[in-house]
Amino acid sequence: MEYKWVTLTVTTVGIFMATLDASIIVVGLPTVIEDLHTNLVVGVWIITIYRLMITILLVSIGRFADLYGRVRLYNMGFAVFTIGSLLCALAPTAEALLLFRLVQGVGAALLFVNSVAIVTDAFAGKSLGQGIGMNQVAINAGTIVGYTLSGLLIGTPVLGWRTIFLVNVPVGLFGTYWSKKRLREIHHSSHREKFDKLGALTFSSSLTSLLLGLTLGGLTSPLTLTLVTLSILLMALFLLLERRVQHPVIDLSLFKNRLFTTGNIANLLSGLAFAALAFTMTLYFQLVRGYDAYHAGIALIPLEVTLLLVGPVSGSLSDRWGARGLSTLGLVTSSAGFLLLANINRTTSDQQILLSLGVIGVGVGLFRSPNASSVMGSVPADQRGISSGLRATIINTSIVASIPLALALMTSDIPYDRLVGIIGQNQLSPMDASSFLAGIQHALIAFAVITLISAIFSLLRGPRTPPGTEKLAETAQIGAPDGG
Repeated sequence: MEYKWVTLTVTTVGIFMATLDASIIVVGLPTVIEDLHTNLVVGVWIITIYRLMITILLVSIGRFADLYGRVRLYNMGFAVFTIGSLLCALAPTAEALLLFRLVQGVGAALLFVNSVAIVTDAFAGKSLGQGIGMNQVAINAGTIVGYTLSGLLIGTPVLGWRTIFLVNVPVGLFGTYWSKKRLREIHHSSHREKFDKLGALTFSSSLTSLLLGLTLGGLTSPLTLTLVTLSILLMALFLLLERRVQHPVIDLSLFKNRLFTTGNIANLLSGLAFAALAFTMTLYFQLVRGYDAYHAGIALIPLEVTLLLVGPVSGSLSDRWGARGLSTLGLVTSSAGFLLLANINRTTSDQQILLSLGVIGVGVGLFRSPNASSVMGSVPADQRGISSGLRATIINTSIVASIPLALALMTSDIPYDRLVGIIGQNQLSPMDASSFLAGIQHALIAFAVITLISAIFSLLRGPRTPPGTEKLAETAQIGAPDGG
């Protein structure tokens, strides 16, 4: 088998498992809370801490991979993720599960960053969009399976919710062995450069403070305002430090690249809207329509299935036609889908909801793979690790920030304290029904506007050209032996 296809199969397994565990516990959360005798706040953090660890580590791991090798860190990621999964399955208390989810998150971060960078190295050339497109399919598939598989496993006799984590172990063991055996280092790392520890610390601390501020307390609470302010100050310090060190953890010159910058801004804005959609529609299905959590997850499958179908096609098309047109068309399509969905009420037909979610899914599918190809193909080979880390950090930051954004948008129609109470009790009274539904509708309209603004940035990326063709052709000959 040609090496680039070997890398795709190995990295697809890793990114699938890492994405799976970002969503797999959502449906089973009430059972976990009950079994471990904990509360909703701790339960939410069992979900959040995994994504938080991924988000704050991505840039540092990306830079570290550029210096010391991507394959080595990817192999390590598989091993850490597998160990973390086993520990989660054996966790005796909620506090232990929190700690072990943190370990899982470290492994997932190693897989996330290096997966895309390894694929980019191996597919350097005209087929880059196809390779990244298939990689994106694994991400979408992981989300689907996470929502549905947990509902099936949760009822397993004796082990119950613990099977959610045990299912990772055999796959992880095989993936660790297979990646160690088949992957090879194409990129020649720069051992002479020093790792910017202070820059990594200030960046991670700034991001941690921001995400904690967005997920703890109300958006106007003193704690939130304090943490967000601290985050801004730390980010200012980080930017100052990065201008003074010889080998920064983030090369700020990357943002002089229009393809890289506009593609990442489009990622950030579209991620805020799209990631909040699943949360918002889950509230609609459970509280307005009366679905249980399992069936709410199933109701979202059409959204993800369209992503699975369109993603590989759009990746291949971007190799031929470039990313600008496809990405922009996708975002405009998604914006239209959000507007269609904003008309939902208590009696909206399943067919109308299915159509609206399908339109959004098609649009996001058209956007993701070409945009990823454009961003990753615009940077030189020795910066792909940090570029992949920075890109993934931006995406994950938008995902973590999306739920607070959705809540803030809904508070234009219903007070924040009342909204949190409704969600915490998972019960909607007739008195609150109209204002709650209005909040969902207005949030969906805002998502449409945000996505349309994202389309403008996508359009500004430059003329329609195959993404990074010149740069990739140049680096392919330097760093890809045997046609890798």
